[in-house]
Amino acid sequence: MTPILAALLPIFALIALGAGLRRIGFPGDGFWYPLERLIYFLLFPALLVDRLSRAPIDSLALGPTVAAIVAAVLLLSVVSLWLGRALGFTGPVRAVVFMGATRFNTYVGLAAAGALYGSEGLTLAAMVLAIWVPLVNLLSVMVLAGLGERRVARRALLAVILNPLIIACAIGIALALSGQGLPPVPGRIVASLAGAALPLGLLAVGAGLDLGGIRGRVSPLMVASVCKLALLPAAMLLAMPVLAIDGLAAAVLLLFAALPGSPAAYLMARQMGGDAPLMAAIVTLTTLVSAATLPLWLAISI
Repeated sequence: MTPILAALLPIFALIALGAGLRRIGFPGDGFWYPLERLIYFLLFPALLVDRLSRAPIDSLALGPTVAAIVAAVLLLSVVSLWLGRALGFTGPVRAVVFMGATRFNTYVGLAAAGALYGSEGLTLAAMVLAIWVPLVNLLSVMVLAGLGERRVARRALLAVILNPLIIACAIGIALALSGQGLPPVPGRIVASLAGAALPLGLLAVGAGLDLGGIRGRVSPLMVASVCKLALLPAAMLLAMPVLAIDGLAAAVLLLFAALPGSPAAYLMARQMGGDAPLMAAIVTLTTLVSAATLPLWLAISI
């Protein structure tokens, strides 16, 4: 077994375990939604604050990293929206195809970065997330805002600004720039919470998969999946040499570009009039297929 497969296998095993537990009804259907809220609002923000507060931000080449992310995401935004229009998809379908093409599963990304590249890789991954998450959230609001009322768009934009992941990134970066980091006692508490984020997050990802939902809707599912799992990592792979990004930074950027779709996109689609069932199907299909495609892309980065 290659080192990449050895690192990724436990991640997808936890996702499969979560799917299996949900299927047999353990520990109960009422368990998973509160768990997702706990992870999203407390455990995962704690992980981001923990990693970013100790990041050597001054020594990171943020300019090229930001440029690579913006270039790849904007390119796939244009491609996915153009394909949706060319294939005659409705507005709600085009919107979720766009989100499926550009948004990623943060739990899988950070777990893979830590497993493959250790503590330094996990810190770089948190930095990538701090750039990518606000960008795709704002773009998603812009695309979805065309489907509904301005009042709904304003409410969704406020939800983006108050996104706990974005707030956690801002706090972590501010602590890192201050040179002080977290005080010892709060730091240990945050680190303890952070340790529970990824395993529970991966179980929740598996529990949220809906295999029945991927039947039908072949065209939008294929467009979103090909854009997310093939075209976006290819665009990132082409952008990085131009921007002189190499080494560990290049590996982490390619990892995030090749990740499956984001479960959080389903909630945004449901809130703002996108095709939420299709978004759930995109997340499920890209998660299943990424078990094969992700190791292939990561092998290129070695």
